[in-house]
Amino acid sequence: MADPLLMAEAVSKAFGGLRAVDQASVTVHEGEIVALIGPNGAGKTTLFSIIAGFLAPDSGTVRFAGEAITGLAPDRICELGLVRTFQIVQPFAGLTVRQNIAVGAHLRHGNRREALALAEQVARQLGMAAMLDRPASGLTVAGRKRLEVARALATEPRFLLLDEVMAGLNPTEIDEIVAMIRVIRDGGVTVLLTEHVMQAVMSLAERIYVLNDGKLIAEGRPAEIAADPLVVEAYLGHGAAKRLQASHA
Repeated sequence: MADPLLMAEAVSKAFGGLRAVDQASVTVHEGEIVALIGPNGAGKTTLFSIIAGFLAPDSGTVRFAGEAITGLAPDRICELGLVRTFQIVQPFAGLTVRQNIAVGAHLRHGNRREALALAEQVARQLGMAAMLDRPASGLTVAGRKRLEVARALATEPRFLLLDEVMAGLNPTEIDEIVAMIRVIRDGGVTVLLTEHVMQAVMSLAERIYVLNDGKLIAEGRPAEIAADPLVVEAYLGHGAAKRLQASHA
């Protein structure tokens, strides 16, 4: 197998006495959709922030496309082709959807006309063409989530980090986002996502990492993760795995 496109090795980060990420290692190969899951406060967003350059790790290394990116600034990492979305979406409210997406396109296209053309192309790819000339301030939660992804995709990345892009959405909207993520991967972008919507994770991800209290406790295919007693305990509490086994006996 080819070298991983992304490789985070033994990454740790503490905030005061809290060890948010503890010796976590994650690899993602080109063309994969991989999920990073875990209970609230497990350290998922901290690990994402380290990978994308928004936080420097206390120890460990991050490599992307064979290049060490540990500690590089986010804009430099974005230029290399790795970009993230954020849980709390904050579009430029005074701009249209087209103009918001063009902000991302300006990373590689200084010409305004080219940036706007790419914005339209990305919007069409993601099923957002009808929204292009709407003010971003009037979008629904689902619309703002899609816009956040579109703006990231307009930077023309090789690798996309999606941070809880389905949070707060209804089942129909979740299905639409799942389909959108598949379109993005089929367009040549590798995806690592964090998510609490387990049904979506299980249908999308080829491999899953599970983080709990900053430590990776499991890694495998969706069916393996769903059956792992350590994962059940992390989500449902001590003794939950035995109770579930007993209830199915």
